[in-house]
Amino acid sequence: MTQRIIKNARIVTADEEFTGCMVLEGGAIRSIDSGDTSVPGAKDWAGDWLLPGLVELHTDNLEKHLVPRPGVLWNAHSATVMHDALCVAAGITTVLDSIVIGDMDRGGARSQTQHVSIQALHECRDEGLLRVDHLLHLRCEISAPDIVEVFERYADDSLLELVSVMDHTPGQRQWRDLTKYRRYSERYGRFDDAQYEALVAELTAHQLRYAIPNRAAVIAASHARGVPLASHDDTEVAHVEQASEERIAISEFPTTVAAAQAARSAGIAIVMGGPNLVKGGSHSGNVSALELARLDLLDIFSSDYVPASLLQSAFLLRETAGWSLPKAVKTVTRNPAHAIGLTDRGELAPGLRADLIRVRMSGGMPIVRGAWHQGERAF
Repeated sequence: MTQRIIKNARIVTADEEFTGCMVLEGGAIRSIDSGDTSVPGAKDWAGDWLLPGLVELHTDNLEKHLVPRPGVLWNAHSATVMHDALCVAAGITTVLDSIVIGDMDRGGARSQTQHVSIQALHECRDEGLLRVDHLLHLRCEISAPDIVEVFERYADDSLLELVSVMDHTPGQRQWRDLTKYRRYSERYGRFDDAQYEALVAELTAHQLRYAIPNRAAVIAASHARGVPLASHDDTEVAHVEQASEERIAISEFPTTVAAAQAARSAGIAIVMGGPNLVKGGSHSGNVSALELARLDLLDIFSSDYVPASLLQSAFLLRETAGWSLPKAVKTVTRNPAHAIGLTDRGELAPGLRADLIRVRMSGGMPIVRGAWHQGERAF
């Protein structure tokens, strides 16, 4: 089997960083050593960083390609391939495409694209059009009247790796501030006061009727299939206590320090959005990722809606929160991989998959110069 050797790379393992060399064999890492090598044919990385390929649990990036402008629905195959290209260019070698299911937007873009996007994901994978691993994260709007029906349609999907339960009803969790909710809900067009009040009343009524039974049904079905679960936008300690009782393993985007502290106490992994750290705060006015990082209440980053923010977040943690680079890199590699049971990737170690990226700093920003998926050049 052909061996390939990388030398003069700044290697970041789970516990340390050093200049050294790596041997790849097939689709796996054979060995890692500090120091130089004189083996002919070794590729000199000239001091660039050698990191594990990034692992993404929650990205809405596909939506931007499916709906490039309000009212415009793009071809799902084209959107999926372009989304894949952007992910690998950002250093992501495993991505869970997070698809919102449940018609909470009253026949809007998400309800129109939920089925075609999952179909396109399978077809593009089967046709070998994708450069990296794409798996499925079902984001379940528990207040949507049709969520259980739609979830059951995909509960046994072969690509399903994560299910999150979320409730975007105005007035609670992420949208406690109704002023910010109105601004967000009007991003594609304004409501008059009567229309806005009718919208809020309708969504509130749906929550009162559907949220509790729908959440229970989705959680029970996920546990029955052994699919990891995440809770979305935990705000109060009671939200986290409920998630713990429901055996949920991941807290996505807690909105307060109190919720994050409760998650840590309960042994629930804490996910924050990369854009929150990069832009210096939450777009909806919730707790900042930097504050949680400084309190050591952060385990995983998601790129959310900007794939490039994942790698940026790791280096920013080192600069702004004083984390070591190995600890910071784990938030975008090993920690997310292990949170959903993928133990064959997310770390540079002998025997693991050769999912890796080459990174150079330019203008204070980490730039991906190459990406390899199972030992094959993907970017």
